[in-house]
Amino acid sequence: MRVRAVKAVLRTTVALCLVTTLVHVVLVFLHVAPSNPVSKRYSSQVNGWVYPLFEQNWRLFAPDPDSFNRKILARTAHTDSKGSVQVAPWFDLAAVDHSAVDHNVFPSHTSQNLLRRAWTSYVETHGGSDTARSERAVMLQKYLRNIAADRAAAHSDGGTFDFIQLRVVTLPVAAPGTAAGNRPPAPTEDRLLPWWKVTSHGK
Repeated sequence: MRVRAVKAVLRTTVALCLVTTLVHVVLVFLHVAPSNPVSKRYSSQVNGWVYPLFEQNWRLFAPDPDSFNRKILARTAHTDSKGSVQVAPWFDLAAVDHSAVDHNVFPSHTSQNLLRRAWTSYVETHGGSDTARSERAVMLQKYLRNIAADRAAAHSDGGTFDFIQLRVVTLPVAAPGTAAGNRPPAPTEDRLLPWWKVTSHGK
């Protein structure tokens, strides 16, 4: 009986894995394929599966390097037992990613692109406003918030927080051969996002 049960569970697991793999391949194919009646009809299902974790693009063949530097800063806040709000100092999330990439022969794709692409997707769906006007915008806002909260929790030395706020400072990249001097370049944008509520353990 036990052998039969184990075999049945194994067959079911293999079948589910095969079906999931097939569905994933079909949905990703519809995402990258030229526009057609099938991809148009099921666009909401395709986008719901692909974004933000399985996004595909052609930048491998036509890369679009950044022409500016971004500092993505985060600070957290929590309410203590007396009811007063304690705000932590700003913490540079992008600097952590840069330090993980520098002098690393095989840098992680996560270190290079996760935070950067989350911010780019946030701007694409929100524009200059921080109000989400679509389901995808809400999803990408939560995605960016969760990444920032996880990064902040990893560097909070065990401290908990209830809110997180992001500040994004965009700096131009100096032209090749120009002397940087002692003064840093003036930021082209300094954007302060609203406070976002997170769970007490920072996720």
